[in-house]
Amino acid sequence: MSRAKSELLKIARVLKSNGTEGEVLVGFREIGPEDLKVTEPVFIEFDGLPVPFFIDSFSRRGTSRALVRLTGVRNLTDAEEIVGKEIFAKADAIIDYEDGDEELTLDDIIGWSIVGEDGKKVGEVSDYEDIPGNPCLYVNTIDGQVMLPFHEDLILSVDEDSQTITMSVPEGLI
Repeated sequence: MSRAKSELLKIARVLKSNGTEGEVLVGFREIGPEDLKVTEPVFIEFDGLPVPFFIDSFSRRGTSRALVRLTGVRNLTDAEEIVGKEIFAKADAIIDYEDGDEELTLDDIIGWSIVGEDGKKVGEVSDYEDIPGNPCLYVNTIDGQVMLPFHEDLILSVDEDSQTITMSVPEGLI
């Protein structure tokens, strides 16, 4: 094994192509999609050598998969060439959570209660849409399901013990 490859950690596998513009579905193994620093390159081995790829787009699909577009993978033919290949990353490209400092993920808050500024329960988180730069929560309310932007400016407090998120919900969304 070459020295360069031994410094890389196997993090995922390309499961299949998605569409005709080079996007691929990636399955993560030892880490979750939320643990990868998408600003760092990932590596795919070609002819025994790790080739770096930067992530152009990254959209989580559940707890262990993501739709990914890599720089240089521009069409279905390119995507099919990397299907089945392992994806590697340098250790510093993986978020290292110290004990007790794990961040909550969107998956973690499914089932939590959303409470308005007035202290009244708005509803319960049933799902989410992880739109890059604009994650949204699906919240089941008395009147049906609504979609709320989950932005740090709207979050007033998070109580992990009671699994409650207090939010400043913009007028007209509920």
